[in-house]
Amino acid sequence: MTSTDPAALLAAYDAQLRREAEVPSALSCTEVGPLLLATYVGGRGFITYRTLEVDGRPATAESVHDLVEAVLEHYRAQPEVLKVEWKTRGHDRAPGLHEALVGSGFEPEEAESVMVGDAALLAGDVELPEGVTVRQVREETEVRAMLAMQAEVFEEDPDDARAHDEELLHRLRTRDDLELWVAEVDGQVVSAGRLEPVEGTEFAGVWGGATRPEFRGRGIYRALTAARARSAIRHGKRFIHSDSTEFSRPILERSGLLKVTTTTPYLWKR
Repeated sequence: MTSTDPAALLAAYDAQLRREAEVPSALSCTEVGPLLLATYVGGRGFITYRTLEVDGRPATAESVHDLVEAVLEHYRAQPEVLKVEWKTRGHDRAPGLHEALVGSGFEPEEAESVMVGDAALLAGDVELPEGVTVRQVREETEVRAMLAMQAEVFEEDPDDARAHDEELLHRLRTRDDLELWVAEVDGQVVSAGRLEPVEGTEFAGVWGGATRPEFRGRGIYRALTAARARSAIRHGKRFIHSDSTEFSRPILERSGLLKVTTTTPYLWKR
């Protein structure tokens, strides 16, 4: 496989990065037909799958509707679960999925581009503006400062941000498959993101990239991404993947990563 073949990269993405690879820090997982339903600290549910086929039969609008109903039945029986994300991909065969999800109370969020490519394309040295430093953070106070900046930039709902923070901190305390990186100016976090090497695969994910508006356009996010890519290579990972907004997609494209599909989260809240 080459890093310039979108079809091969998409096939690797589907084979290596879906289902179990997406839920390493879940408290519990339950199979419902082809779906894997995960539950996390903080009251979050998450649905992942490689296909919507049931018992080898192609998906139909009726079978997809039945899966959505089964998912809601599962999570409604868990009052501690407050929010559920169904992660869709644009290239999946999913007849009637949008209609079934919206009809059951899920709301679509903004679509993002799934970017995949060789980590070496991102790992080159990037000159930082004067006064900017990039480093990995581990202490809880540093992590909370990073998360507060991201929540502010992304304009997150405060309750959602608190739940996300506790989930991430729990993962840091209990696992070693997550790195948090920041760019700082005079001790203030101005850009941040995380690296997630995926065990048993060729991939590492770059996630949560956020930069304060007044510091954009200076190469800071690109430098932060390069630092994460170099770390991924040290972990023995060949490829980087990222679900990218329209802010980060062009940066990754200019470095040589390819858009292989789209992903749209659908959210249900109790």
